[in-house]
Amino acid sequence: MAYVDGFIVAVPKDKLTEYKKLARKAGKIWREHGALSYVECVADDVPVGKLTSFTRAVKLKDDETVVFSWITYPSRAQRDAINKKVMSDPRLKLDMNNMPFDTKRMIYGGFKTMLEM
Repeated sequence: MAYVDGFIVAVPKDKLTEYKKLARKAGKIWREHGALSYVECVADDVPVGKLTSFTRAVKLKDDETVVFSWITYPSRAQRDAINKKVMSDPRLKLDMNNMPFDTKRMIYGGFKTMLEM
């Protein structure tokens, strides 16, 4: 089964177009290097929970929205190899201090597929 990297970020609403441009570029590069899929989703029905929620997790501000993303790979080993290639790809040289979202509030991790239907 596939291996998945998941991400949640808070994106200022007035920077969504800039974020989408960056995501389209990044997605193309990940796919070229072997990722099976690259998906970016913007919040549509994301209520604030009493204890936890997507909005609480990223400390969402009034002028921001939540973006939930994932990349799928054939395996963990291939994910590691693909990410190494992506991170050294000169087309993805990023200024981490000038991103269209607050990188300090990004939540991410790698996941083994447990069930796929």
